[in-house]
Amino acid sequence: MNRIEHWIDGNSRASHSSLRLSVADPSTGQDYADCPRGDSKDVDDAVDAAQSAFPTWSKMKPSERAAWLNRLADAVEARFEDFVQCESRDTGKPLTLLRAVEIPRTIANFRFFAAQCQITLDQAFHGEAGMNYTLHQPLGTVGVISPWNLPLYLLSWKLAPALAAGNCVIAKPSEITPMSANLLAETAQAIGFPAGVLNIVQGAGDTVGAALVAHPSVKAISFTGSTKIGGQIALECARQFKKITLEMGGKNPAVVFADAPDDAVSELLRASFQNSGQICLCSSRLLIERSRYEAFKRDFVARLKTMAIGAPDDPTTQFGPVMSKTHFDKVMSYIDLARQEGGTVLCGGEALTLPGGNAGGWYIAPTVIEGLPMASRFCQEEIFGPVVSLHAFDAEAEALTLANESRYGLAASLWTRDLARAHRMASHLETGIVWINTWMQRDLRTPFGGMKQSGFGREGGLDAIKFFTEPKTVSLGIPDV
Repeated sequence: MNRIEHWIDGNSRASHSSLRLSVADPSTGQDYADCPRGDSKDVDDAVDAAQSAFPTWSKMKPSERAAWLNRLADAVEARFEDFVQCESRDTGKPLTLLRAVEIPRTIANFRFFAAQCQITLDQAFHGEAGMNYTLHQPLGTVGVISPWNLPLYLLSWKLAPALAAGNCVIAKPSEITPMSANLLAETAQAIGFPAGVLNIVQGAGDTVGAALVAHPSVKAISFTGSTKIGGQIALECARQFKKITLEMGGKNPAVVFADAPDDAVSELLRASFQNSGQICLCSSRLLIERSRYEAFKRDFVARLKTMAIGAPDDPTTQFGPVMSKTHFDKVMSYIDLARQEGGTVLCGGEALTLPGGNAGGWYIAPTVIEGLPMASRFCQEEIFGPVVSLHAFDAEAEALTLANESRYGLAASLWTRDLARAHRMASHLETGIVWINTWMQRDLRTPFGGMKQSGFGREGGLDAIKFFTEPKTVSLGIPDV
């Protein structure tokens, strides 16, 4: 049994609470580790450490902070396979996905923001009202709360800009997947990363998460997770007038026109089922022009049935398990709901039992449903698993209406060779991101975030750096000559 603790002030530290949380391997369903069920006293300790470290860290030159972030990226890269194995054990993800996408992206996040923080946000203006210039100063101690679906990837996405801007950070990873955050802290300590600048407090959302959000010395919260919890965080942050960015749920449409490129089916299989559908950007509502609907459906379902579901260490595995028993039960309940609402299961729709040591894993066959109205619960509520619904449309206006028929507004994709139509649709889709004939291609310099109940604020590029700073205007009187 692997036992981990908090990382506070540059060292592993036991919790004030004696309570522990079990950590399971989703591919086997067996507990293999535990972590602290931290409490508000642990958060207090982390805040004290961060505040002590802040004067020195914030006064470093941006180039000096950038050097530390690049050293951390180098250290993660040097332990690349350790991070791959750690993340796979914690999440059940195929090793191939972690090696190709998620660990490289973690390294890229640190390198990107190391470069970005050296591009000044400050501006100067003169000639209209004396000389005016703006300073973008770090906030102080900030909190980042990351989810279980992309544990290290999204943690680094928040940590890197917060640190680059000169803040000291308290991170709360998901208690379902705490291990890679712990390994990151170990790696930081091994290279002598300044103590107190990066702190990891393990525990549940209702204890550590709530204490972090409520702490008066924590000046900003960056949260990725469910819309329900995001709403609770927003209320507390509003009470304290605290800065906040929320990246929450999605029910993303993919609109496939009759003239869609030939690779639309293969790309949408990836867009729908990568990471077993446990990505906020996955396409979960596929809208297909009626003249192409039957052909698309046959091809999509036939190819899906050939894709390999298996153990994470099998190089042929394309789909792994979902990441917890609770989530497994949730996804299976929505498949039952689809049947109750009148949907037809075209493939999947059942739990899978793998042979050998993976027999207890939380595997669900990739599932395709048709015949449901867009107003059904199945088509309106975020499921966050390997399930999609298919819908036919007759005209562009109908496609737009169906796509926007959601309380979420994170991402959408359009599949057509008519670029005039694609740009016209993109301008009217109520989502923060629109992909045209692609999925998950995103320049790190661009803003990332959603509309409606998918989010508040933006991350990425200069938007992320700006969020973790406070702009200040200084005005210098210059007498007329």
